[in-house]
Amino acid sequence: MAVISTPWIRVPPEGYGGIEAVVDGLVRGLVDNGVEVEMFGVAQRSLHGVKVYSLYKTEQYPHIYRPLFESMPILLAHIENALRLIREDGGFDVIHDHNGQLGPMYCKWATQVEGTPPVVHTLHGLQFSPTMKDEDEWPSNRPMWKQLGSPKKLSLVDISDSMVSNVPTEIRESLLPTVYNAVDVRDFPFVEKKKNYFMTLGRFTQAKGQHIAVKYAVKQRFRLRMAGSVVDISTPARLMLELANPLSKYRKDPDFRYYSDKILPFTIANPRITFLGNVAGKRKMKLLSEAKALLFPIDWEEPFGMVMIEALACGTPVVAMNRGAVPEIIEHGVNGFIADTEAEFAQYIKRVGEIDPEVCRKSVEDKFSVDTMAKAYIERYEQAIKRASK
Repeated sequence: MAVISTPWIRVPPEGYGGIEAVVDGLVRGLVDNGVEVEMFGVAQRSLHGVKVYSLYKTEQYPHIYRPLFESMPILLAHIENALRLIREDGGFDVIHDHNGQLGPMYCKWATQVEGTPPVVHTLHGLQFSPTMKDEDEWPSNRPMWKQLGSPKKLSLVDISDSMVSNVPTEIRESLLPTVYNAVDVRDFPFVEKKKNYFMTLGRFTQAKGQHIAVKYAVKQRFRLRMAGSVVDISTPARLMLELANPLSKYRKDPDFRYYSDKILPFTIANPRITFLGNVAGKRKMKLLSEAKALLFPIDWEEPFGMVMIEALACGTPVVAMNRGAVPEIIEHGVNGFIADTEAEFAQYIKRVGEIDPEVCRKSVEDKFSVDTMAKAYIERYEQAIKRASK
């Protein structure tokens, strides 16, 4: 089978890379289950004995936020190159695509070309607009899904049941049962005795709600370590330079303003709160595994939330707001706490000592392991092939 990853970040990722981390675990699981896999990605490197094809020899992530006319050709070339090589080979049974909205639209037409096998596309975090009308400043994406429809050689898989409730009618026939994202628990250190700090991990934006964590860190006087990038700023030193510069190009960016207006005022002269920048590798693992809890005060319908299962795999409980897929990952009072209000969130922070770290880790082993994910996708591939043959 063929796996088409993204052209933005290599697999496995060395730092940030949510989709690419999922692809890495999936490929491992598929190979362990006897599936012959070839991957189309970027920046070729050794990957579990899997052959990797790369049109681009370096990661294209620095260009991902450029204007569409600059970034889109990268993605178009990447997908077209992969599909061309797959057709020329002629020996693949199924394709698994991981490339945002463009992936399914492109693959819809590609599957009509002779020699292209059926496609399974994972809806990695794609949100469906509630209506055909504009929502705030964001245009509705429902016309796109309506145009996609339900072609028989293209099947879609969502990453949580919470995504399904708002799926457009036009694509429902293409939708296969949910497959949760996963991690290889063996990659995550288990620490039973935690240190005296809490943690947030994720890019800084209003939807992630870090300002709620900061507010209660000040009120309850606990230590908080905050990891993640601000726009594309990944180090504390660079962030401070941009914050001090009244002419910084970042001042127009809403995420930069979110940090400067809602996070920075709490952190000035407060040594208990530390901005770490973007963390990865062993440093990330150490921080997650030794934290008293991961705080996840999201303010949007998060489709999954990889950082939650990464923390749990380390034996670190999660305190989260009740949004999106949170109830599918966190079992209230067992591996963390789910809050409906800020007041509840604040109270549950005080109760993390009630959670058993071993139970946290076991919840990932039982439900979010790469073997579980791989076996589920093997079933989806079989369903997609059967659906395409009708």
